[in-house]
Amino acid sequence: MDWPEDLVLELARKKCVLFLGSGISANAVDADGHHPPTWRQFLEEGKNKVKNPDKDTIERCIGNYEYLMACELLRRKLGKDKFDELLKNMFRGKGFDHAPIHEYIFSLDSRITITPNFDKIYDNYAQTKSHNTIVLKHYYDKDIVKYIRGKDSVIIKNHGTIDTTDKIVFTQSDYAKSRIENSDFYQIMEALIITHTFVFLGAGLNDPDIKLLFENYATTFNVSKNHYFVIPKNLYSELELQVYNETMHLDFIKYDPVDNHKELTDGLKELSIMVENMKLQVRDNLWW
Repeated sequence: MDWPEDLVLELARKKCVLFLGSGISANAVDADGHHPPTWRQFLEEGKNKVKNPDKDTIERCIGNYEYLMACELLRRKLGKDKFDELLKNMFRGKGFDHAPIHEYIFSLDSRITITPNFDKIYDNYAQTKSHNTIVLKHYYDKDIVKYIRGKDSVIIKNHGTIDTTDKIVFTQSDYAKSRIENSDFYQIMEALIITHTFVFLGAGLNDPDIKLLFENYATTFNVSKNHYFVIPKNLYSELELQVYNETMHLDFIKYDPVDNHKELTDGLKELSIMVENMKLQVRDNLWW
């Protein structure tokens, strides 16, 4: 993979925010060999518990990539208790074990990591590996800014966690409610986008919060530095990427997704070595 030197330097200087999407968790497996579900897989499983005509409506939303609406309809038809039970059954599994990709991400030694993933796969690995010195915070915690300004490494769950389903951000109404009730968190996100370089791994471009925040950033600071989005080749057309580049200030780093995204795992291993070497140059040349 072709990692830009500017990105390697930003990682070495701890000026990056890693954003880990569901594609990273998908590498993990449980005792039965199952992987954590994607958003779409969760909805496909859930729709089968709903009768027509509502099942057809949810299926149409899934087909149109209207996942937020599909999720909203599913929760309303199943009821909160059954919906929460489905969430826990599918995202907890029988104890998902971390994969090598989690180890290489941890080796990047980013001080701030943000993840919308409900599971705790990377969180558990990182806390164990760091002997519980990494702080775990959630979007609704009122002391996040203390850790953003501090020296401790922090993982922020910007959509909540499977342990507290009442506070998970997963449906159309959840997003709208969160923006109002946790506006201070979105202000923190806006500040990080200005002061740090975001690196998106295993994420998609359909998260409404991310689109809104980065579109606002690109519009307000139209000559600012771009952020990085790592994606499989051929996932988007060049024309689409051009639009995202201009409207969200994103540069795209592509990899071949064959063999279960092996090139991404190998690329992150290579990147962690590059960052360690760059740290020595930063130290020797006082590039802090």
